[in-house]
Amino acid sequence: MKLITSRENALYKELKHLATSSQARRKANCTLLDGVHLCQSYLEQIGQPQWCVVSEASQHHPEIAALLVQTEHQLILADALYHALSQVEHGVGIFFVAQTPSLVLPEQITQTAVALDNLQDPGNLGSLLRSAAAAGIRHVFCSTGTVSAWSPKVMRAGMGAHFLLEIHENVDLLSLLKNTTIPVLATSSYATQTVYDCDLKQPLVWLFGHEGQGLSDELMAYATEQVTIPHQGQIESLNVAACAAICFFEQVRQNLK
Repeated sequence: MKLITSRENALYKELKHLATSSQARRKANCTLLDGVHLCQSYLEQIGQPQWCVVSEASQHHPEIAALLVQTEHQLILADALYHALSQVEHGVGIFFVAQTPSLVLPEQITQTAVALDNLQDPGNLGSLLRSAAAAGIRHVFCSTGTVSAWSPKVMRAGMGAHFLLEIHENVDLLSLLKNTTIPVLATSSYATQTVYDCDLKQPLVWLFGHEGQGLSDELMAYATEQVTIPHQGQIESLNVAACAAICFFEQVRQNLK
């Protein structure tokens, strides 16, 4: 294990650039996984990270020590240096630097998938990805305007779901849906059919849009069906992550019958 104590260390400067710049992470095709749970999930589902980085004070923590035994490329940072990089307040003192996957966009969607247009909130996206993975959905397609799925905030909200999904980013959803032969379902508060009345016992594409503006008219035109989620009280609409979770697990319920 290599101990770094100087802010002038070249490798430390590289790590700080990655920790503080989304552009640097995109250019390097990597992300930061902060915390024991994310790191453990990555080891179990993907394999070795580029770097396992721990704070000097945390290296003997039982959970971190167990992860260090499993990793090959390790860095120990003096505590002050580590805390300047970590984005988690009161974290346990470990993060991975890991490659983001490069995937080939399929010509057609044949399995149940999620298409996301212009989602902006990292927490919403991470929660939605977690629900999708829990519902057994594997394929997610994000439009160019959607927040980066591999940003550290989305990663933390996803709680390891990313490693169970194939996430395609910067997708032209109009072109993708144009070639889709399975049903495309979009939620709308103006729809008359509820999600509970819809036949979900088949592969389909779930289509969700921007938190405030919803789906564009162009994308909504590709929806085979529009469905609504009935709710009581005076709340006008549901959070998009909650809405997606209800849809995903209604599909699970129907397929378990």
